[in-house]
Amino acid sequence: MKAGCSQLKPAVLILVFNLCFYGSYQVTDLQICELCSGAVLNGTAVGRFCSSSAGRIEGRCCLRNDNTSDPEYIIGLDLSNCLLTHVEDLQRASTAVMIDLSLNPIVNISEAAFQGFIELNYMILPQDIFCPGGNTSWEKVEVNEGNRFCEGQKDTCNQTGQLSMNCPDNSLCAPYGPSFFECSCADAYHGYKCLREGEFPLLQVFAPLGASTFVISLLLWLTQRRKAEPL
Repeated sequence: MKAGCSQLKPAVLILVFNLCFYGSYQVTDLQICELCSGAVLNGTAVGRFCSSSAGRIEGRCCLRNDNTSDPEYIIGLDLSNCLLTHVEDLQRASTAVMIDLSLNPIVNISEAAFQGFIELNYMILPQDIFCPGGNTSWEKVEVNEGNRFCEGQKDTCNQTGQLSMNCPDNSLCAPYGPSFFECSCADAYHGYKCLREGEFPLLQVFAPLGASTFVISLLLWLTQRRKAEPL
């Protein structure tokens, strides 16, 4: 029975660690929803969007999950009237479709603040602040009642889904936020700047790694076994 308990403890510790890590990740992820007091109101742009998208209000965020087994993610962020002067790090809301930053004395927005926001399709900003990536990164830009509206994020890559001049040869371009893009190797290419042709050598790379991991684990097990007291 004693040996069984010693085998059970690592599994329990791993389970507890995973639960704690996932819980802390969720808390950290949703801290952006509490950047300022109050909650999203039903009559606001984000509130109406959240209602029409079957979302759930949590502080300044609208959350949704595609099915019950998946964690909720942010689809709307309302940071209007939060006395923000700088916008630098909103990466925890990178899944947002709509963001409202109006009614803030913003003087600067970091160029990389919305890098990775591939779903972002609608923004409301103070009228003196330009849309991320400039007007050319949006289908429609207009100023009305003291606010600037940025609607319809454009695909920075070409529209064919094929090779792009923005990326090296043998690579594909994919949008990565307003005015941003990322490159990935086309099929049958890999390596630095996708210059190597052929499939990635999985066996050559991971076989030595797996063997060394097994040997180290075996040595550790033998060492601990020698130190263990007999039952």
